[in-house]
Amino acid sequence: MPASTLTRVFLIRHGATILSAEDRFAGATDVPLSDEGRCQVRHLAARLAKEKIAAVYASPLGRTMETGRILAAPHRLDVVPKPALREIAHGRWETLTRKEAEAKYPEEIASWEADPYTYAPQGGESGLDVTARALPELLALVRHHAGETILIASHKATIRLLLSSLLGFDPRRYRDNLDQSPAALNIVDFRSPSCARLTLFNDTSHYAEEGLAIPAVPTGRLSARWATPSDL
Repeated sequence: MPASTLTRVFLIRHGATILSAEDRFAGATDVPLSDEGRCQVRHLAARLAKEKIAAVYASPLGRTMETGRILAAPHRLDVVPKPALREIAHGRWETLTRKEAEAKYPEEIASWEADPYTYAPQGGESGLDVTARALPELLALVRHHAGETILIASHKATIRLLLSSLLGFDPRRYRDNLDQSPAALNIVDFRSPSCARLTLFNDTSHYAEEGLAIPAVPTGRLSARWATPSDL
């Protein structure tokens, strides 16, 4: 199958916010980008300006919509909000620092640290809850944009959970095994909704300049499933 029929997803975490700099739980809290975050995203927008992007989607929170608008501007595209791609809700931990949450709710924090995938704090979501809403949305977009490149602005936990599911990682360890920096670029290539390949992960080379070149669409470097006719 020619590489042009692949669907490419630029999966991007929003830029920095004041609350992220203070290490506060802010999954459901609507907070704007900081000046630093806007600068990070502008550098990424310059890096992606020459890419052929068919559509831009974002979690409806302010920080992701603003990230999406900055990234969409060079392509003259509107940002389509997708509620299923919002960040994990931390319930009564929202806006607390990690140390404050540990002091107020030590038993909840201990249970969450042991298994953040199935445990949810009071009023919040588990990683499983997030995966159940975000993964079907992502795969629906892949089906809708077969053979195209799309951009999605989402959040730290949501992106890590999506990648864990797509790549077959143990989702109970998503917080231990995967990281996402502000305005990080991830590239996931899909041969089909059930066949995904991580081509770039947590890249922030654009922080200082326009960043490294965007990796080419994979061909046959890992398995025959990704081979093009010229590889056979």
